[in-house]
Amino acid sequence: MSAETVYLLAADAILFVHLLFVLFVVVSLLLILAGGIRGWAWVRNRRFRLLHFAAIGYVVVQAWLGMICPLTIWEMALRDRAGDATYTGGFIAHWMERLLYFEAPNWVFAVAYTLFAALVAASWIWVRPQNHAGS
Repeated sequence: MSAETVYLLAADAILFVHLLFVLFVVVSLLLILAGGIRGWAWVRNRRFRLLHFAAIGYVVVQAWLGMICPLTIWEMALRDRAGDATYTGGFIAHWMERLLYFEAPNWVFAVAYTLFAALVAASWIWVRPQNHAGS
């Protein structure tokens, strides 16, 4: 296996981790809200909720400071090293990129992330976390 192939595989793996992070943030809020309605005790787990809130909080702070996500920086560095910074690589990388990256001014993302974080914060009122699930 060539070095370029290794770099591309590593970049695709980072893109996949990035997608998992996004899914964690978005799907967790949906599950928290559904779990509040359906009485699922695990959605009240304080550690889970703190991790979820910290994840979206990190994204919001990063967006307002105009920072680029470290995962994106790392992925692009690997793609550049492989000579493939334009996502002309594999099918999976191409479609995951379309799910994660959109063309808009940075402030649009900062506002969208902030509004989403406000929903996450409101979920702490609607579905209150507890120290022990179910207590």
